[in-house]
Amino acid sequence: MSGHNKWSKIKNKKAVTDAVKSKIFSKMAKLISTASRQVGGDATSPILRAAIEKAREYNMPADNIERAIKKGSGSDTLALEAITYEAYGPGGSALVIEVLTDNRNKAAQEVKFILSKHGFSLAAPGSAAWTFKRELTTNDLQPTATVQISEGEGKKLEALIEELEDNDEIQNVYTNAE
Repeated sequence: MSGHNKWSKIKNKKAVTDAVKSKIFSKMAKLISTASRQVGGDATSPILRAAIEKAREYNMPADNIERAIKKGSGSDTLALEAITYEAYGPGGSALVIEVLTDNRNKAAQEVKFILSKHGFSLAAPGSAAWTFKRELTTNDLQPTATVQISEGEGKKLEALIEELEDNDEIQNVYTNAE
């Protein structure tokens, strides 16, 4: 009769979904607090409104959003900075990794470690960014030139991107692979 407990199944499923939500909410809170710091807590500014809308797409609770805005406009806030790293992945696909961190050295080492674990390394600034253009409405990067990769390379790229996105400080990972 073991394994037939309905509550334990529900508890395990809830733990998994809660962990995913927590990771997303913490990334969105960092994004909102940084935007709030940039505009001095002005909720009518386009930068902060865009960050709030992005958080609402993930169904982030309003009190968490308010807390992040207050945290960003307060005087005792950490100085978060946005850093962009570039790399080349499987099949020559370009990767642009956007990081939001309070410790530049730690973030760089974490990105380098994840890339090296999969057999890749950081590229020089500007070497991969030229294949992307910034979308004005969503502030996301869109590839201007795409690269065809094989199915095996696609699985390697998927594993690499998944591990990069599991890191709390990494906000977005863009690639030009098809």
